[in-house]
Amino acid sequence: MPPSSSGFNPFPFLAPRHWPTWLLLGLFRLLVMLPYGWQMRLGTGLGDLSRLLLPRRRRIVETNVALAFPHLSAARQRRLAREILRSSGMAVFETLLGWWGEPRRLQALARIEGLEHIREARRCGKGIILLGGHFGCMMLCGRMLALRLPFQILVKKSKNPLFEALMQHYRRKHYEGVIDNRDLRAMVRALKENRICWYAPDQDFGPRHSVFAPFMGIPTATLTTTARLAELTAAAVLPVSYRRLPDGSGYLITVHPPLQGFPSGNALQDASLANRLLEQQIEEAPEQYLWVHRRFKTRPSGEPQLYSNL
Repeated sequence: MPPSSSGFNPFPFLAPRHWPTWLLLGLFRLLVMLPYGWQMRLGTGLGDLSRLLLPRRRRIVETNVALAFPHLSAARQRRLAREILRSSGMAVFETLLGWWGEPRRLQALARIEGLEHIREARRCGKGIILLGGHFGCMMLCGRMLALRLPFQILVKKSKNPLFEALMQHYRRKHYEGVIDNRDLRAMVRALKENRICWYAPDQDFGPRHSVFAPFMGIPTATLTTTARLAELTAAAVLPVSYRRLPDGSGYLITVHPPLQGFPSGNALQDASLANRLLEQQIEEAPEQYLWVHRRFKTRPSGEPQLYSNL
């Protein structure tokens, strides 16, 4: 059967096993029509609910908080863990807004600074790596920035085939290009063509292509890919930060000046710099970082595991 006029073909996903996903998507599609403030309040409630219904996720967050913020009192650590789960609930709605939000509505929520750094790098005839991090509002802020300039994104496939098909549809609709995170050759080609690529490498992908660089005071498996890409393509590396504003007015997206002397030729030094930049962003909104991920899972040889039974 032919695909729908929207470019997404629903017919492969009409089997009963996909019906729960369709029902969930239908519910979220209706909720995204609500005012932004209502969505964030619902997200907060969803986060509180996850604290009760997803104990494994809660324990991962609590473990990360204890590891990354040992200077906080036990009571403050508990409050931060609760704020992180609430922020994760908000991130569900932010992701859906990134899919379905109307451009005019999103532009009203976005405050973007530092676009002149991108314009300058483009005048130099270079590809650009926008070096980001996994904060809850990442997908929404990526969409907001894409309304101002075209760029390509690296993505990881979803295990749910219906979600994956829909995400691919909306990503191709909203961005200049979509690159599988395992296909770095495609990113090299894009950068050599002087394109802009958004890249967030701050997850634990194991020891391969990683070094143990300090992050939040802990030796952490950190990908060396950013430096290798910059070396192969002579691309400018511009850190980009984004966060949900505390007054509920929207989001601040900041493109920072290009890194100087990067790559340095020293993999550990370059990875440590990337982690320091990420730490600076976390300091501004620690609850908005993706602490539901087991960031410290891979350990140096001989060191104990940090997520027992998780």
